[in-house]
Amino acid sequence: MSRSVLVAGSANLDFVVRTSHVPAPGETVLGRDFACFPGGKGANQALAAARAGEAPVRMLLALGQDAHAAPLEASLQDAGVQLHVVRDDAEPTGCAFITVSDNAENAITVAPGANNALRDEHLPSLKGVSHLLLQLEIPLDTVTAYARRAHAAGVAVVLNAAPARPLPAELLEAVDILVVNESELAAIAGTGRRVEAALATVEVPTVIVTLGSRGCLARHEGELIRMGVFPVHAMDTTAAGDTFCGVLVAALSRGDSLRAALRRAGAAAALACTRSGAQASVPHAREVDTLLAQQSATIPA
Repeated sequence: MSRSVLVAGSANLDFVVRTSHVPAPGETVLGRDFACFPGGKGANQALAAARAGEAPVRMLLALGQDAHAAPLEASLQDAGVQLHVVRDDAEPTGCAFITVSDNAENAITVAPGANNALRDEHLPSLKGVSHLLLQLEIPLDTVTAYARRAHAAGVAVVLNAAPARPLPAELLEAVDILVVNESELAAIAGTGRRVEAALATVEVPTVIVTLGSRGCLARHEGELIRMGVFPVHAMDTTAAGDTFCGVLVAALSRGDSLRAALRRAGAAAALACTRSGAQASVPHAREVDTLLAQQSATIPA
């Protein structure tokens, strides 16, 4: 494990209902298909990094003593992720309740459960780890502690700042690469700014903002890098962002340039949008290779 990826974060069992549209506040909508999928931002990103096939992947996660834990462990292990499991006797395994509309939009509510059990002392050895990938579905003080320890050890810290919230300066100071969408960027940088201006205000060496159907924009070493999108027929955007993060970090771990890693991550995220579910939608490396060979990303006008 000379250059491995360590993901520390959440694992949830997703309960997914397809509907004509995402309900408005106070509205009841009759759904159609229902299914359960392994999910959680941390677990989705670990699985995406493992399927990318670029580097060994480990994951630190917390699970309850219940039946919901089993499919999460099985999905990650089947993908080749080495697990460091903290077992919580007091709380159930995390769950997420997801509505997916016919236009591929979604609304997600998370019950963290055992995810809140992760603490500073649970972080495993960082020996051989090139990148630590974090999200915000575990306690913020735990995320901060992990980032600071990894940064001090010379490990590149990648933070996907989701769900959106303001972040303490001590956390941002330990982050090397920040990945956000537009609403998450606004929560960190403040509202009322254009994306380019907001990027300039965040004091992290590299900031990447995903723009949905408009691709992504990165600020890196004083340069703005814009990546387009790979046109696909989207049916479910769940885990597209997680796929992007996992594949991005896997590519960087093997030594790819940021530009090359962004292109690969964008292709993987596009493929994830063509399938239902979270981890079930994450593509394998060969599928990403095929898409990259077949078409180029385009930047919408």
